Amino acid sequence: MMSERIRSKTIEKEYYAQVDGDITEEAINALQQGVEIGVRGTKYQTLPCNVIKLSQAPEFPPRTKRLRDDRHGPTCWISVTLTEGKVRQVRKMTAAVGFPTLRLFRVRIGKIYLGDLAAGEVQEIDGFAV
Repeated sequence: MMSERIRSKTIEKEYYAQVDGDITEEAINALQQGVEIGVRGTKYQTLPCNVIKLSQAPEFPPRTKRLRDDRHGPTCWISVTLTEGKVRQVRKMTAAVGFPTLRLFRVRIGKIYLGDLAAGEVQEIDGFAV
């Protein structure tokens, strides 16, 4: 099944996450080395991954419902590239280092960049090779 292949540890998944606060180098280093999160009631140590702070906010559609504004303090965007896919993993990882995720977008699966593919939208791909 294709979804199982995508969730496997052989395929990279890249996410852009807007986090609450201006993330520190210490938090980025901790994420890169792996952090402890809870998965279905069990403690789990995430595998090392690639995390970088984005210098500019990516262009995504505005939220339909505004949950916060600038009065709540700064936010920043990070790129998280991992090979595993636990339930709500990126959200749990950023919360574990003190920078909860406010918005989260998957931007890449393997070599395929999702571009402006809307949530729930499907695009058929010939010769799927991730």
